[in-house]
Order: sequence, then structure tokens, then C-alpha cells
Amino acid sequence: MEFVSELGLVAMGSRMRALSERLYAIADEVYQRGGIAVQGRWFPLLRLLHDRGPQSVGEIAQAIGQTHSAVSQLAARLSRDGWLVAKADATDKRLRRLGLTAKADAALRDAKPAWRAIQEVLEARCGEAGIDMPATLTAFARLLESPIQDEIAERTLALQREAVRVVTFQPALREHFHRLNVEWLRKYFYVEEIDERVLSNPEAEILAAGGEVFFALLGDAVVGTCALKREAGDALELTKMAVDGRYQGLGIGRRLIEAAIGEFVRRGGTSLFLETNSKLAPAIKLYESVGFEHQPTVRPDSHYQRADVYMVWRAPAAKLKGAPRGRAGTAAAAPKR
Repeated sequence: MEFVSELGLVAMGSRMRALSERLYAIADEVYQRGGIAVQGRWFPLLRLLHDRGPQSVGEIAQAIGQTHSAVSQLAARLSRDGWLVAKADATDKRLRRLGLTAKADAALRDAKPAWRAIQEVLEARCGEAGIDMPATLTAFARLLESPIQDEIAERTLALQREAVRVVTFQPALREHFHRLNVEWLRKYFYVEEIDERVLSNPEAEILAAGGEVFFALLGDAVVGTCALKREAGDALELTKMAVDGRYQGLGIGRRLIEAAIGEFVRRGGTSLFLETNSKLAPAIKLYESVGFEHQPTVRPDSHYQRADVYMVWRAPAAKLKGAPRGRAGTAAAAPKR
């Protein structure tokens, strides 16, 4: 219980369950000392039928805030033990309502002094501690009635985005360069010979020629990758970008592109381009949003059969003010796909 308390609101469900178990245990001991054949867990259902008369399982579940399944299971047990009896509804013979037996009525009469004692002692203890427990629980329940799930989901995404780190090539990450790209290619296209050559040996194919490989990390998980590959002259290609499908929607692709563009600018690059495929509409929209412009034709010396879109990055003057610049900042976003 101490550990759960330290977790705060995120473990409120577990903490309230533990408190509920403690209250049931207190009630059961009180009943046992008084020779009352009632259990604490039965109280909401039995008290409801005592106060309002026969109810259907659905009505009971709604009234006491438990699931239909939980109420049905408890009702079946209490019926077997002689506490409840099912009766046909007076207006709808197809509907069965549960009511108390004479045995239950007698036991509940015996339990009433214990109920009052529990109520008075808890009220006194809460009063001494300055706690208005009913009001607090009511307010908390109303808070949970609002669409809080959407807000939590949005906040989770924001925190995950903040946790993403982009790092440059490390030998220990090499396998993920191959893994992520092959998964992506097999999903949308197929692995060409040049893909396998570059992905299997990034040190020789990319790094040795003056390029760079980037990895996106979420905690210890490698969730995305891309590369800057040097082409003829000082031209750099943004290529081999892939994001693990399980982590899409966290802005990982954008973070990788921005890291690649940042490296291009830092180097004072003169040309940055990318090749992609027209069926990848979301990716193309992303490239456009960071400054890539469509070219009128495909790249004449393209290495890829699948490439039918050629884009060049144009650096916004305001963003690059004071940064090293070449002829015309041109950057690429996703691998030649």
C-alpha cells in the first residue's frame, strides 16, 4: 500500500481498490462479532433491494455502479444460498426481478445496528480529520464522467514526442538501419539490389563518402532512421527514412528530417534532394511542409525503379539567416522510395 500511495493519482484505481478491501474487511469483522450472517461485499445489492424492492439485474448494476456480469454472478450465489428469489415482473412476464427472501430480511434487520455504527464511526473519524469524504468522492466521480481519455491520450502523445531523441550512427545501431528500412520497403514496395547493398553496409556506402545516418530513439527503442547520402559533387540525398509502424503519429519522421536538414545546413551544403513515390501522399505532404519542392521531372540518374517523384529542399531565408549557405539549400526528406 505504501508503494501505491507514492505513485499518486496514476495508481488511484489500485489505491481505492485496496481501501475498498480494507472497508469490507472491517465490516466483515463487525458482522462476525455480532453473529450477523452478512458479508460486506453483499451490502450494496442487499441494501438496494431492502430499500427499493425487487429489481432486475440490469437495474441493480446501474444503481450500484457495478458491471452486469459482476451483479449476475453475485446474484446467482446469493440465490443458491437462499438470500434472493427471482420473480416475474407484474407488467412484463419475460422480465425477472430479484427480491429478498425471509432469510435475507431477518439478517438485514440484525445488520441495521452495525450499519449505523459503521456510518457514525466513519463520519466521526472523517470529521476529526477534516475530510468531507462523500463530497470528495462525488466530485471525483463527476471529474471522471468527462471525456478525460481524449485529454490523456493527447498528453501521452505530447510526452512521447518530447522523449524522442535523434542520434547519429553507432555500430550498435547498424542492424536497425537495415531492419526498419526492409520492413518499410516490403510493406509498400520491394527491396531492390541497391537497397540491400546500402542497408547492409552503411559505413562503406554512406559514412565513408561523407554522409550520415540518423536514428530516432524512444527510450531504449530504435523507432526510426534516415540517412544523408552524398551524391555527385556536394549534393546530398535524404534517403533510407523509415519509421516503425507501431510509433507512427509521434512526429518521428519530422524529427529525423529536421535533424538531417540541420546537418546539411551545418555543413553549408549546396544541394539537398529526395526521391519518393507518388502513392506515398502523407510522406509527400510532410516533405512539402518542411520546404521540399516538386521538380518537373523525375531525377535523370535515379538509382531506384520505384521513384517517380523528385523533390529539392529550398531553405527559407529567415531560418538560415546567419547559417552557412551554399548555392541553394536543397534538402531531402525520405529515402528514395
